[in-house]
Amino acid sequence: MERELEALTRAGLRRRRRTVAARSAARYTVDGRPTINFASNDYLGLADHPAITDAAIRGARRWGVGSGASHLVSGHFAVHEELERRLAAFVGCAASLLFSTGYMVNSGVIPALVGRGDAIFADRLIHASLVDGALLSRADLRRYPHGDLAALEKALAASRAPRKLIVTDSVFSMDGDIAPLPELLRLAERFDAWLMVDDAHGFGVLGPQGRGACAQAGLSSERIVYIGTLGKAAGVSGAFVAGSARLIEWLLQKTRSYIFTTGSAPLLAEALLAALDLIEEGDARRDNLARHIGALRAAKVDRAELLPSTTAIQPLILGDNARASACAEQLLEAGLWVPAIRPPTVPEGSSRLRISLSAGHTQEQVAQLIGALQTLKV
Repeated sequence: MERELEALTRAGLRRRRRTVAARSAARYTVDGRPTINFASNDYLGLADHPAITDAAIRGARRWGVGSGASHLVSGHFAVHEELERRLAAFVGCAASLLFSTGYMVNSGVIPALVGRGDAIFADRLIHASLVDGALLSRADLRRYPHGDLAALEKALAASRAPRKLIVTDSVFSMDGDIAPLPELLRLAERFDAWLMVDDAHGFGVLGPQGRGACAQAGLSSERIVYIGTLGKAAGVSGAFVAGSARLIEWLLQKTRSYIFTTGSAPLLAEALLAALDLIEEGDARRDNLARHIGALRAAKVDRAELLPSTTAIQPLILGDNARASACAEQLLEAGLWVPAIRPPTVPEGSSRLRISLSAGHTQEQVAQLIGALQTLKV
């Protein structure tokens, strides 16, 4: 272990945690120093919103803290039921199932849908939780080049698997680009496949009233297995899967990561109901976020490539691991928290700064970031 840890250090790939001691909106105290946080997935600035905090406190007073058991034993509370109904309606589906984390929903739903002898067709850049779910299923996993619809079509046409599942992120978490969802659904219909869309970085941000990437694309189909994350734009914690009533009943019976774990704390469900209200009424927040994105994209940074993203995720490609880490440290010294993302999270040679913008940022904070990026010693 020690030898391999030393090798990670030499390669510039050893990770470290930073400790947050305090926060107020986008201002964080990190490892003892004040910073502006451009590292978070809190895209609407809701994570410390007083209405959500108050709802969590009310929930704790009403329900206590822990659920005490799995949802299928005695840990499914009335507020969980209400939240599942609200989430399903919000994303235009018949039903939904609540999970404690996005990793649990992705690693559990895929093995519940496909198994040995079946086939999974996954974009090369899907999230690690989807990869792990695919591996756990023991289905044949076929990765197609990122966004390459022709390669996907060819693989689907050659498959004789009895059950097929296409898997994609909606917004890719390290590149910030959006999957071609209408074209993916057409291929799913043509080749009789499920389409699983992980909308972790689209839910709450994209589409009318933040209803997500499928709503933005105008898609509705019983073939879609919709995954929404509740710890990013929603500002709380957890995740859900939504779809047809038959799909959700099947997943309730078959998803091991749902069946064999303690239910999520009911106070979080209370907080999420308040968060949904804020998301639905949050057009001003989404407009503010769009202005921040436009301002950053209009800026020029020498010797670095800003990937063509229209979302809150704005990756600045630097290439070398040490270079990315050094730039992140320069920004931290300037009071700006922007993480360096390195392999294996991203492909070799594409280390980057992953800039996450939020409606919680002010114009002045974004201008400060742009100024610092333009004077980086890269």
